This record gives sequence, C-alpha cells and structure tokens, in this order.
Amino acid sequence: MLDTVIRGGDVIDGSGRARQRADVGIRDGRVVAIGNVTEAAERTVDASGLVVAPGFIDIHTHYDAQAFWDTTLSPSPLHGVTTVIGGNCGFSIAPLGPEHGEYLMRMLARVEGMPLESLAAGVPWDWTTTAEYLAKLDGRLAVNAGFLVGHSAIRRVVMGDGAVGQHATPEQLAQMQALLADGLAAGGMGFSSSWATTHNDADGEPVPSRHATLDELVALCAVVRDHPGTTLEFIPTINMFGEADMDVMTRMSLAANRPLNWNVLQVNSRSKEIIANKLSASDYAAERGAHVVALTVPDSIRTWISFRTGFLLDVLNGWSKPMALPDAEKLALLRDPAGRAHLNDMAQSTEGTTRSLANWAVMTVTEAFAPETQRFIGRTIGEIATEQGMTPWDALCDIVVADGLRTLVSPPDRGADDESWKMRVEVWRDGRAVIGASDAGAHLDFLATFNYSTTVLAKAVRERGLLPLEEAVQLLTDVPARLYGIKDRGRIEQGACADIVVLDESTVGPGPIHTRHDLPAGAGRLYGEADGIEHVLVNGAEIVRSGAFTHARPGTILRSGRDTTTVSVPGGDR
Repeated sequence: MLDTVIRGGDVIDGSGRARQRADVGIRDGRVVAIGNVTEAAERTVDASGLVVAPGFIDIHTHYDAQAFWDTTLSPSPLHGVTTVIGGNCGFSIAPLGPEHGEYLMRMLARVEGMPLESLAAGVPWDWTTTAEYLAKLDGRLAVNAGFLVGHSAIRRVVMGDGAVGQHATPEQLAQMQALLADGLAAGGMGFSSSWATTHNDADGEPVPSRHATLDELVALCAVVRDHPGTTLEFIPTINMFGEADMDVMTRMSLAANRPLNWNVLQVNSRSKEIIANKLSASDYAAERGAHVVALTVPDSIRTWISFRTGFLLDVLNGWSKPMALPDAEKLALLRDPAGRAHLNDMAQSTEGTTRSLANWAVMTVTEAFAPETQRFIGRTIGEIATEQGMTPWDALCDIVVADGLRTLVSPPDRGADDESWKMRVEVWRDGRAVIGASDAGAHLDFLATFNYSTTVLAKAVRERGLLPLEEAVQLLTDVPARLYGIKDRGRIEQGACADIVVLDESTVGPGPIHTRHDLPAGAGRLYGEADGIEHVLVNGAEIVRSGAFTHARPGTILRSGRDTTTVSVPGGDR
C-alpha cells in the first residue's frame, strides 16, 4: 500500500518538459509511481485542476538561528519552498567558541538584521563544532536544510578579537583550514565568505571575512576540493566588477574545483550596463576553466529601511560608525542639529550608485508608530517636508526620533515596469545566473524577498506570460539542485524524494506584506503568506495544507557527500 497518492493533477516534473496529467504515488518518503496509479493509499490528495511540481529550492537563506525557535522556517514553505541552504555570506553560527557567541550574536543583529533580543532568547549557543550544530537541528525541521561553513565564524574562533583588523599568520591559517575541514567532513555544504562593504559588525567595523587576504581565501577554498559534494558562495563587492573581482572568484573556483555563486545580481531596465558587467564575470571564469554564476533575485528589491538597524544606510560615506551606535546615542545624534547636519553632509558626499540612498525626498514612510507620525504612512518625505516647511532630511529625522528609531521608509520601486521583467527572464535563461537570493531569515525589517518563488509564478508567468510554467518550475527546482549537486531533489521522478508542491496556477502569488510580532522576546519581522499554494510535502509528509502549517517536521539536514554529489569545474584539475 502507498502512503500517499496525489491524484488527477497536471504534473510538471522540473525537467522543463511539458506537463502531463498523472497521479503520483509515494511510499517511504519517495516517489514510486507516476501515471495511472491504481494501488491503494492510506491518504489521497485530490489535485484535480491543480499543478503538481517539485518543491522549490532556495540556495540563499540565513535561517541558521531561526531554526531554533521556528522549526517551520516560516514563511518560506508557505511559498512552496522545501529545501533551503543557510550559512551564506560567511555568516554561519558554527563553529563556535564559548567566548565568541556574544560577538556573533551582535554581528548577526547588525549585518543581517536579526533582533539581538531574539538571538539571545531563542538560540542556545551551546555547541562548539559544525557537527554539534547540525546534530541539534537533525529531525526538528519541516523542510530540508543544508548549511555552509562561514568564513567569519571560522576566523573569529581562530583569531578572536584579531579577526577584525589583522591578517592571519601561517599558523592561524592552518587552524582555519582544519576547522573548515572538520565542518565539511561533518556535512557542511561548502564554504562561504564576503568582501561586501555593506557587511559591518556591531562596532561598525568590517566583518572578519573582509580582513582576509586573497591568499587566505584561496587557501580555504583549496580545502573544499578535498570534500565531495561541496560548493562555494561569495560576495566580492557591491559595486561594478573590475578584473580583480573576477580574478578573485575565478581563483577561488579553481582552487576548490567547484562552482562559485556570487550574490546578488539585481535586474531592472536602468541597470543594463551593470548587468552586462557582472555577468561577464562568468565568461572571464569560463575562459580560465572556472565556473562562476550570478545569484539573481527574481524581482525588484523593495526595501524597508530602518535607522535602528542601519543596514544599507551604513554604506553612506562616514555612516558605518554612527549606525552602529546604541539606540540612545543614535537618537541623541539625530536630535542634535549639528549632529544631524554632519550626518547629512557625509551622506551627500557619497559617490557611486549608493549616493541615491541619500535622496531623502523620494522615500515613502511605510510604517510609523508614534500617534503623531502614523498619519505620514504612505506619503513621501518630500511631501511631508513641503507641508511642514523644512528640508526633507530634517522632516525624516523628526519622524525617526518621534518613533524611537522604529520608522520604516522605502525608496521608490524602480523595477516594476514590463521592460524590467523582460530583462529578468532573459537573465534567468542566460545560463550565467541562477534564481535565488531570498535572504530569508535575515533583514527581518528590511527585506521581504522570501516570497520570490510565488512572485515568479505570479508576475512573470501568469500576469505577463513571459515564460511557460514548466520553464519557471525548472528554474526554481532543477537548476539550483544541479548547481549544488543535491541528490534526488528538484524533480518528480521515480525514486526521487517526495518534495512536492501542489498549486493553483490561476491564483498562485505572494500575499500582502505585514509586520508580525512573533519572534522571541516579542520582536517583529516582515511577513507574508501566499495564495494558491494548496499542499506542500517534504519527504512524503505534508507540512503545509491550504496555506497553513501542519505539525509534521519531516525535513532532512542535508550533509555534503551523503546528500550531494560533486560538481566539478573544467579547469579544477590543473
């Protein structure tokens, strides 16, 4: 007898092939029959009029800490996600020394927008090795989850306070290599790092990985090649790529004999030159036998900017230290006419693309909290300033101060036009990019890109008809699975793990974004459900039914080598 049969749906198997009307039989967590399934089953899912597809695979999340207080890893599964990869950008939370938990907590709160009070209350911080960390999560999660071993964590454990500001000695580098090897042997999915200028710690200093030399990066990548089923993730810069940036990623890929995906490529009709520049990194690498691929977020990135966390604002000239101040000191700075004037002068002196962040007049107030500021919600700072007879900067500061730093403001969405969507689909089909970059679990008051999968299906497929549903499903499932070498996932085929989403293609899409105060210690986060996601199964067990979580926790902690195969690069054996 089967455990479950999904009857009468249009099966889109993830391969890109045309759909077929078929039943799907499941036993012991795997697909055992596709077609006219006559065998009896303990449970039947009626998929008449619905699409049956592989569960979506999100290779760029930061659920490392949330996994301890929210075993559903919400809201990703509500959007059809059945497999996630964490530990990105060098920000794993293992390995861990007893004396380093406080630093990592404060760093994550600063750089990844996770409330410090939630990290302190919701995470035990009582492991040392990657193996111990993975064991704590084994058997507890709704979805499958794999975790990279992060550079900043390794550097902090080996170098302590010297991880910030110092180069590693040969002895320290050897210790880092040994820690990385231990983490990969325990099942870490690969190595992640970052040189992004947006990545600063709680003191406003560059995070540990940003103090690494190229030689250190390459030496750590060389460890990866000795461990099967591993991969690389890296952020070289947030600016245009020069040859040096392309060379770094190429050398990392060759040293590891693995693909490297870099984060993040944003696509809109105003960024043609940037897109061409950044995709050319793949060509540069391929010419030298390496494999470098862009991780692209499949939507315009709408941001909710907070002066409390200061993330993104800290890229403005001279702002990294002020944005790292305690709340009381930051409020005092924004109240002080001289202090706020100096901040604005530094912001206006910023060069490059980040200069647009300081165009305060175009910001819209998306959330406000004080009785006197809530009337500004939905209005631009420019409109408010004109009404009150002051500069946009002063108007913004007054609102932020009145709200105790909790105000959320958003820049204009410049990527919602049809041309931008056409360009996105061209990039997805390019072969030099892979869909992902949700950042789910991080930037909890800043980003809501956790809904990228349902956004693709709604905006690119149903609303604009820019690609068939079969192709969109392949981009969300099989393509990321093959990049990471994930075994038996990303397709519906006999013998594959039964990670399946049943959806209504006529209604599927992201729901409205709202703030939800459900984190440990009562902290809030941006949250959004999905429409049209009827059933989500992981390893054959239903974790989402009619848009709500069940009590099932059938997820597997993915371990490199056991749950992945090795994806090598053409020049990796040189």
